[in-house]
Amino acid sequence: MNKFKPSKEDLRDAVNRTTEDLIDYNLKVLFCGINPGMWSGATGFHFAKPGNRFWKTLHLSGFTSRLLHPSEEHELLENGCGITSFCKRTTARADELSNEEMIEGGRILVKRVLEFKPQFLAVLGIGAFRTAFNKPKAQLGLQDEEIGETKIWLLPNPSGLNAHYQLNDLAKLFGQLKQATET
Repeated sequence: MNKFKPSKEDLRDAVNRTTEDLIDYNLKVLFCGINPGMWSGATGFHFAKPGNRFWKTLHLSGFTSRLLHPSEEHELLENGCGITSFCKRTTARADELSNEEMIEGGRILVKRVLEFKPQFLAVLGIGAFRTAFNKPKAQLGLQDEEIGETKIWLLPNPSGLNAHYQLNDLAKLFGQLKQATET
């Protein structure tokens, strides 16, 4: 298998695989996705599908000085950023996850945040956040509550399937978080 472009068989076999957290202590931002998609499960890299706008958004919003390829994800740690997800199980679509999985993922996420103590937890997906934390009216941006001393910032999911937000909109919203990390 070419680890950068999975074959049809690799993608088929990626179901229910997991990806490892990209995490360290005292990060500026821990980005939390919903769960790995098929490309991520097949390659082992976060936000690996070419249509996912995560890496472009990070670059355009100033989190990275250049556009990183998913295979270069470890360079994020040098920029004070990490990646985790609510659920580790790979699926073709996030809506294949049950509410129970999301709620349990939220519990595990709280433990991870309390252990690693990032300045901000950036949750990428309003529906996932609302389900995992039973916050049905949560809106984008900085949340009122914190996890320990970690501030929570809610952002749209950068998946190419999320047509509600264009790349420039995502970059502007991620840029607001970037500015908050500098104050």
